[in-house]
Amino acid sequence: MQTRLILLLALTAAPAWAGPVTLGFSVPATQTGERVEAPVRHGFAIAAFDGAEVPKRVVEGALDMRAYRLDGVRDNTLALMLPLQAQLAEAGFTPLFDCQTTACGGFDFRFGLEVLAEPQMHVDLGDFRYLVAENPSGDMVSLLISKAADQGFVQVTSVTKGVAAVQTPAPQADVTIAASAPALPTAPIPEAAPEAAAPGSLAEQVLATGSAALEDLIFASGKATLEEGEYPSLAALAAWLQTDPALRVTLVGHTDATGSLAGNVALSRQRAVAVRERLMAKHGVAGGQMDAQGAGYLAPRASNQTPEGRQKNRRVEVMLTSTP
Repeated sequence: MQTRLILLLALTAAPAWAGPVTLGFSVPATQTGERVEAPVRHGFAIAAFDGAEVPKRVVEGALDMRAYRLDGVRDNTLALMLPLQAQLAEAGFTPLFDCQTTACGGFDFRFGLEVLAEPQMHVDLGDFRYLVAENPSGDMVSLLISKAADQGFVQVTSVTKGVAAVQTPAPQADVTIAASAPALPTAPIPEAAPEAAAPGSLAEQVLATGSAALEDLIFASGKATLEEGEYPSLAALAAWLQTDPALRVTLVGHTDATGSLAGNVALSRQRAVAVRERLMAKHGVAGGQMDAQGAGYLAPRASNQTPEGRQKNRRVEVMLTSTP
């Protein structure tokens, strides 16, 4: 049985058009999220991250963004991409740019894209592909494809020019729409923080053991942005560092074992960088006293086989690297 999704794009002047584009999956798929809006201005990435930004082409029209989860997937991301790309070509779309993970720009490219929030769309930072295509009418479509274990994840984003609204199709018989579960969130789900350590003991613990976890930090799931709030561990760390400018520490980010090593190393380092920036901006710590690195999932402190263990492994630690 082939699973199909409908990609709604208005039939304008493009001669290849005969109706809505139908893209087929060869495995069961569940639609996990969508955003349908008009009129909008949407930027499609048309080149890899250039060191400063992700180059984009802005298109005005009707936006249709849908995410799908494919279960029981053994193919890699290229095998998932090629049949969808061929179907777009048959519908009159010409590829403008495509890339894979590192060639795209990795973390910086991924977070330069507009992506439906977890859990609607999951992107493994170490294994994803991107394709953007255009038809003769100037309508644009992008595919973002990722893998994790035996699941595939696909986000299809289209903008149809000169259309006032997008009509959402009725679900196809062979496409599962995730509706029986609780309503999907429209924003990233904050990772629950473990019980906070006593802030007053932070310096003593670092001096005694060489490192300590900043247990009260909260990051949005799969994101590198530190949530706003008062963090006693950061206040305690800042107060200690400011007692002696000769103190030097390294902030080390850690993740659980979900996803690839490269993706987790990148995410963990970005989280450590976010903590360093918060310490400088809010607490006035000198940047020269702190380095930021990421270890990914290479230093677990609990089993990754349980949700509780994975939660304990997602952390940022402060490690003493020099003393007066």
